[in-house]
Amino acid sequence: MPTYVVTGGAGFIGSNFVRLALECDAHLKIVTIDLLTYAGNLENLVGVPEERHAFVRADITDAGAMADAVPDGADALVNFAAETHVDRSILGPEAFVRTNVVGTQVLLDVARAKGVKRFLQVSTDEVYGSLGPDDAAFTESHPLAPSSPYAASKAGADLLVLAAHHTYGQHALLTRCSNNYGPYQFPEKLIPLMLSNALEDRPLPVYGDGRQVRDWIYTDDHSRAILAVLEGGRPGAVYNIGARSERFNIDVVKAILGELDKPESLVRLVEDRPGHDRRYAIDPTRIETELGWRPEVAFEDGLARTIQWYREHEDWWRRVKDGSYREFYDTWYGGR
Repeated sequence: MPTYVVTGGAGFIGSNFVRLALECDAHLKIVTIDLLTYAGNLENLVGVPEERHAFVRADITDAGAMADAVPDGADALVNFAAETHVDRSILGPEAFVRTNVVGTQVLLDVARAKGVKRFLQVSTDEVYGSLGPDDAAFTESHPLAPSSPYAASKAGADLLVLAAHHTYGQHALLTRCSNNYGPYQFPEKLIPLMLSNALEDRPLPVYGDGRQVRDWIYTDDHSRAILAVLEGGRPGAVYNIGARSERFNIDVVKAILGELDKPESLVRLVEDRPGHDRRYAIDPTRIETELGWRPEVAFEDGLARTIQWYREHEDWWRRVKDGSYREFYDTWYGGR
């Protein structure tokens, strides 16, 4: 029975990957490791087949805990574990360096020591910086130019992964994906924040003029791309993952309001955040040509699915928005 270790598997993208991977391979076993910080939620994994899934609560920066949790000779370790929110990285970058940089190095070391066959680092298009309105989309050879503490910490982790392959011959793979959306996303990110606020008839805070451009991908398409890279990716290679689906943020917000039949008067343009990147766009030609991956979910269909999921899981997002999220929301948006 093949075994994958998935770190950060109780978060948004990680939990969706765990579900899809177990559905795609009836013989696969997954060990999920997650510290269950504010964005980690065991409810995200309810319903996965317990006979093929094990959960370990642990910190990826704890080398001893990782050595205990990672099985000898596992077929792959997929690292989703990360602090990911740009706004939080501006308020407190130290946690991002610790988890995203130090944690990645710990996992690389443990994976080598335990004989893990493949190591896949899940990264972000934000390591490339910002594009102008007429610039070509990011390719894998684009220089790294991170603009935020979050992006800088992910770029540092990326370089450690590539160095592990070059120095130790470790079978390491790296993916950089565009903006994800879908079920189980913590409501600090654009789509679930706008969606949940609109469902409560609360104001929708949109940065600046709202004309920042993001390249959107439904989370299951991202998961399928990761599986393709695990199965056929070249060791030491970087694979950009995107759906060629650029949208202005304000247009995404208006689309959500339209689907919910809510007024656009709920939109509040607020002071832009420091160093806000204007445009991201991913060129996924390499993964398309080398591995035959293509996105399956158009943005309009994926957004409709996401809205339906949040409507049907109001109890989930209301519980998530209590506590630590509420404190962060008031701190960040209160004076804007």
